[in-house]
Amino acid sequence: MKDVLSGNDAIARGFFEANGWVATGYPGTPSSEIVEGIGFNFPEVDSEWSVNEKVALEVAMGAAFAGVRSLCTMKHVGLNVAADPLLTVAYTGVNAGLVIVVADDPGMHSSQNEQDTRNYSQFAKIPLLDPSDSQEALDFTKAAFSVSEEFDVPVLLRPVTRVSHTRCIVELSEPVRSQPQYRFAKNPGKYVMMPAYAQKRHPVVLDRWEKLREYSERFPGNIEEMRGTEAGVITHGLTCQYVRDALPDASVLKIGMYPLPRNKIRAFAAKVKKLYVIEELDPIIENEVRAMGIPVIGKEIFPEYGELFSDVIRKSLGMPVGGGTQDAVISRPPVLCKGCGHIPVFEVLRDIGATVLGDIGCYTLGALPPFGAMDTTVCMGASVGNEAGFKKAARLAGKRLNSVAVIGDSTFFHSGMTNLLDAVYNRTPVTVLILDNRITAMTGHQANPNTGLDNRMRPAPRVDIEQVVRGLGVKRVRKVNAYRKDEVRQAIEEENAADEPSVIIADEVCVIAEARLRKLTGKA
Repeated sequence: MKDVLSGNDAIARGFFEANGWVATGYPGTPSSEIVEGIGFNFPEVDSEWSVNEKVALEVAMGAAFAGVRSLCTMKHVGLNVAADPLLTVAYTGVNAGLVIVVADDPGMHSSQNEQDTRNYSQFAKIPLLDPSDSQEALDFTKAAFSVSEEFDVPVLLRPVTRVSHTRCIVELSEPVRSQPQYRFAKNPGKYVMMPAYAQKRHPVVLDRWEKLREYSERFPGNIEEMRGTEAGVITHGLTCQYVRDALPDASVLKIGMYPLPRNKIRAFAAKVKKLYVIEELDPIIENEVRAMGIPVIGKEIFPEYGELFSDVIRKSLGMPVGGGTQDAVISRPPVLCKGCGHIPVFEVLRDIGATVLGDIGCYTLGALPPFGAMDTTVCMGASVGNEAGFKKAARLAGKRLNSVAVIGDSTFFHSGMTNLLDAVYNRTPVTVLILDNRITAMTGHQANPNTGLDNRMRPAPRVDIEQVVRGLGVKRVRKVNAYRKDEVRQAIEEENAADEPSVIIADEVCVIAEARLRKLTGKA
């Protein structure tokens, strides 16, 4: 049977065909549709939106330890949040298949940095599969579970934005489903990573890495396409599509798995007169090929940033680019939606000249005209910690600072709570403005603990932000109507004058999601 699927839908389907039973994740473009697709299309699977990526991985790890095939999803920056358990589950190994889908974003279409997850494969010494289209996204997901169980190792799957969000015809297989069985046997030497046991597991990790390298030689996703001996290109994943388009006469070795198949690379290099490595972002393949003593042409001519489109490859090689004329396209930067409750809040912040420590969400657009009312944005949850640092600096300088941390409801639950707790514990007089629009809006309106719905948009317990904030020890807590600018302004000015931590909850509902939320929950 065939269907037209996006890469994310194909991963969800591959997980189901592979008899996966537990799926976790935190919304992050371009990965968000995977857990969503599993939840709506395969309701027998236990799937969830976790509060952050670390939690998602730890829940999936636990299920895999207990004998159930599990998957967790995130975007590339989310793996930084989950790095602690990732580096140690590489030591423990698994009991059933564990696949960690990390969607990279070359070109930074929706991200604050452009990191390359292939580095984590080398860092943790765990395999990574790099699909080039939806068909490979499905096939590699299934293969990842097999590799995970054969080598007792978690496996990274790395779709990039163009794989996650483009569609192609995919050959589907009949799912082979069987009821999962709990099967955990006590084995502290494998699962309890205290030093005495962890020291014995590190040699296991190193030995397994070499065995995975041997397996990579026969992995079907490492594909050689010979079209002559003048020029050969070693490339990977989606980039292979651009290489085929830009250099149709070149021979190609497409890397689909890390660790690299060194023997296959040596054999390919011996067949061509000139060898190129064309890879997006970091020179992962290039560095290893050079270390093997094979001369290659790589990042000295190809960019280390952005997407390597066909014309980028041609231009790097001094070849003609494009053709004809193209009318200038006026760019349209993203803007807050008409009627969004963030708008009056940022108008107030702009008008009072506040220093605004920002965070990740729709409200990051407050940095742009006509507001210009956000001064820093680093990562999920950083706004509250940054505000604490600003207030500490101001206190040391004998200055009273007109500053505020701005964070959304989902981001607050993700990683804002700990910074707020730190401020309470250390008596730092932060002013935190939580924009409560009831939904994880920027990534596509996914539910979060504040929504009252789960990942399948079914009723779920709603965690009250005000109660959480008070439970963290904040005594100064007030709610304001985001659309009443005088009320917002008064609250910010009064709380900035306080010498203790304070939280303002700007009460609003996402204007795009409001009707749906009202229908599903009976309120908004």
